[in-house]
Amino acid sequence: MVKCQVLMDAMNRIAPKKLAEEWDNPGLLVGSPQQEVERVLVCLDVSDEVIEQAVRQEARLIISHHPLLFHAIKAVRTDLPLGRRLEKLLKHDIAVFAAHTNLDSALGGVNDVLAEKIGLADIVPLEAPERVQEDTPPALGRMGTLPAPMTARDFAEQIRRALPTAAVRLTEAGTHLVRKVALCSGSGAEFISKAAFLGADAYVTGDVRYHDAQRARESGVHLIDAGHFGTEFPMVHALKVRLEKELGKQADLVEILEDTGSKDFFEVIC
Repeated sequence: MVKCQVLMDAMNRIAPKKLAEEWDNPGLLVGSPQQEVERVLVCLDVSDEVIEQAVRQEARLIISHHPLLFHAIKAVRTDLPLGRRLEKLLKHDIAVFAAHTNLDSALGGVNDVLAEKIGLADIVPLEAPERVQEDTPPALGRMGTLPAPMTARDFAEQIRRALPTAAVRLTEAGTHLVRKVALCSGSGAEFISKAAFLGADAYVTGDVRYHDAQRARESGVHLIDAGHFGTEFPMVHALKVRLEKELGKQADLVEILEDTGSKDFFEVIC
């Protein structure tokens, strides 16, 4: 066993809290830094199913990407979903720690995992990539290149095969091939214009709305929407491996488990 604080320290080295956006709520959200932890469960969302898995496997800490608590709450209603989850976590002495936008931005974090998964090389932060140096701070989004140019449809198919998603949505913005790619995991439509400005041939993200697709086409950037879940869930396994490595010798004192059962909320009906 180790103290929860040991795992928190390891996570803060992997994804420093200072990288989080101002509106975010990462860190320890339930539990105490002093509680003893023998097993940890890494996940994307603290869902009912994930909590059940933690109870079954006797995990005493859940490390999630999406914060369980995002906004201030004025009541804990155990007849409602959030209150019911909090009740179960406290009943079973399970702590919850979140690394959200700080893990998105961190080197080796969610966006780097996504970039590698879809086949990119020469990966740099989307924030001013032309000025990247060794001391350049990490930022949301990434840019990279494909080993060889391909059509937008072939690239979209490559993404579909690489990620845990049944389908991707493609908006073609002409006939140009894809070599230079920008991306942002989760909901990143806000960076479409930046991707176009930086000369990306295609942009990959999730949660794209109709007018976002229109803006991408008008900007001359192929747009691939691979979903929020599809672009972020690969982080779960990668974080498990990274956390084990970061713990060093202390990894022998705690077992790191991963959620392998969660699925996208959406399914494709053809």
